[in-house]
Amino acid sequence: MNAVYLALGIVLLAVAVVDLLWTTLWVEGGAGPLTSRLMARAWRALRRIGAQNSRLLSLSGPLLFVITLALWIALLWVGWTLVFAGAETVLVDTLGRGTISWSDRLYFTGYTIFTLGIGDFAPKAGRWQLVTILATGSGLLFVTLIVTYTLSVLDAVTQKRAFASSVSGFGTHGEEIVRTSWTDGEFRGLELPLHSVVTQLAVLTENHKAYPILHYFHSGQPDQAPTKSIAIFDDALTLYRFGVPQRARPSALVVTNARSSVENYLETLREGFVVPADRSPPPPALPAIREAGIPTVSDEAFESALDELETRRRLLYGLVESDAREWPSSESDDPLDADE
Repeated sequence: MNAVYLALGIVLLAVAVVDLLWTTLWVEGGAGPLTSRLMARAWRALRRIGAQNSRLLSLSGPLLFVITLALWIALLWVGWTLVFAGAETVLVDTLGRGTISWSDRLYFTGYTIFTLGIGDFAPKAGRWQLVTILATGSGLLFVTLIVTYTLSVLDAVTQKRAFASSVSGFGTHGEEIVRTSWTDGEFRGLELPLHSVVTQLAVLTENHKAYPILHYFHSGQPDQAPTKSIAIFDDALTLYRFGVPQRARPSALVVTNARSSVENYLETLREGFVVPADRSPPPPALPAIREAGIPTVSDEAFESALDELETRRRLLYGLVESDAREWPSSESDDPLDADE
């Protein structure tokens, strides 16, 4: 009996099981300790490599996902191999080919956890047969959870892009959304589209809690980049709430609910992905909506309101920067949005 191999194998299996269950089943827990560190470091490396190449960064999500799955499988495979190596005579070569090597142990462990059932190696009778059953059961559990998790993440990525497309359909910056919604001297028909966007954002927020890797799925298309869409949406809400005098504002309940949904999203990502930027983003262009004939508050009153929103807007800026983007505005375009 080799206690070192056995102990090391048990530790690796414990790490793999805890990290997998933490990541796939604990909705409020975020990613597991190992997975979260791996994703954060790999994302930083990818950003350094492809800082100005949106197409390259668009591979980050799938790549990090594959790396995570490979890590779980490797931990499971190596862990069980070390467990079976803990006793040198645990395996029997049914074909009588001689001494059991490390490659034989890897081979036996592989087809055991992936339930191939080839049978040219077998455990000795007794407790090691039970250990083999546990290995097979863990393999079934891992494969089932991984397949389910993969399908759920892909569905969440689709919903994430659908949200971004919905917002970009209203306008490419906050001022455009506000101008478009002004008709015949008032804001009309905002309740239904805002409710739709808020519902999608609520789903996106819950998806980020359940599938933390979702943050690293970078879109190469500007109209499918949720980080920019959140900034655009919040700029429009800021103009509705603080840039327009009370007599001309849209429904206070609708705007307040929409602003609350953005805040919930930011707080969710702040827990593991986003930190406030060291400066505030460019303010929404109040003169741009004033020129469209929309009544506005004074520049001084609007600047004062933005000062009170500095913490929120710095967090929004941090969100945009975390996705290797530039802040959306009517005066500038995101360099990553251009085809390279």
